[in-house]
Amino acid sequence: MSKDIKAAEKQPLLELRDRIDAVDANIAQLISERAQCAQAVAEIKKAHISEGDEPVLYYRPEREAQVLRKAMERNKGPLDDEEMARLFREIMSACLALEQPVKVAFLGPEGTFTQQAALKHFGHSAVSLPMSAIDEVFREVEAGAVNYGVVPVENSTEGVVTHTLDNFMESNIKICGEVELRIHQNLLVSKVTKTDSISRIYSHAQSLAQCRKWLDSHYPNAERIAVSSNAEAAKRIKGEWNAAAIAGCMASELYDLEVLADRIEDQPDNSTRFLIIGTQEVSTSGDDKTSIVVAMRNQPGALHELLEPFHRSGIDLTRVETRPSTSGTWNYVFFIDFNGHAEEESVAAVLAEIGASASSLKVLGSYPRAVL
Repeated sequence: MSKDIKAAEKQPLLELRDRIDAVDANIAQLISERAQCAQAVAEIKKAHISEGDEPVLYYRPEREAQVLRKAMERNKGPLDDEEMARLFREIMSACLALEQPVKVAFLGPEGTFTQQAALKHFGHSAVSLPMSAIDEVFREVEAGAVNYGVVPVENSTEGVVTHTLDNFMESNIKICGEVELRIHQNLLVSKVTKTDSISRIYSHAQSLAQCRKWLDSHYPNAERIAVSSNAEAAKRIKGEWNAAAIAGCMASELYDLEVLADRIEDQPDNSTRFLIIGTQEVSTSGDDKTSIVVAMRNQPGALHELLEPFHRSGIDLTRVETRPSTSGTWNYVFFIDFNGHAEEESVAAVLAEIGASASSLKVLGSYPRAVL
């Protein structure tokens, strides 16, 4: 091939690289401009804080949801909508951190799917703090030690996380948002593992259940040991030559483990829904959900009396769960999620009607539907 042909081939590449450099410069300038605008907003809000008051966190869940939705609506490709929203999420996270990073408690230790959900929702500029139990996440939020908490509430394969629901019955914490995470389970081994001699497999009980068929097929004789979290399982196998763990990619990277088999979950669409909990009321974002807990009197037709107003008003129920009451005076306790915001007239009317007939009605929160 002659030098002229080689030069002719290189010219288009050089031109494209120059265009990329110019675009990168524009992106950097615009991100800096956005960060300056965020700082200006913070300064305006600071000016209205009285002396001696606690610092205000300038994170608004409804506003962030609106920005992410607009980013997806404006997207013309070739990046998909979710990838574009993730980029905007990180920009917003970094801009907020200039003034005050969001402090988020999650069900630990580090490397759990709950931490992955926290970072997906708040961005990597947030400060994520591991807690040993769901109860502790609630306590840290209620005490004001953190701004928000992230807790799992249901899995598409294994169902509801009862500890999370039970904590809402005893707490004044509000639901401020939700995030859905596609769960991919991996079989992890350490550098000392003899892969042909694996006789025990550690993981969280739900993860073991989500991979039951795969384990029956590939490791039918291995002991399955349930531990407090997948990250705990990943830490345990570091010194055990005959053990493996089931966990996500974040745990494998954090604890320097090898993925022996990936995506071993029995259901390919296996997902977990997480709730963002805080102490604030969230205004309407234009596409919201509301969660309530209701105790009905022990009488014939109680469930119909509870659900009929939603049907009559055309409000879509997305989840109904029943839990044992913590009080002997309540016979039925229902956790209900539905589309709409408590500020909407139709929703407010239904809640008022239910409240008149129920033993107790508690609005856990209205919040933006998951964008990511």
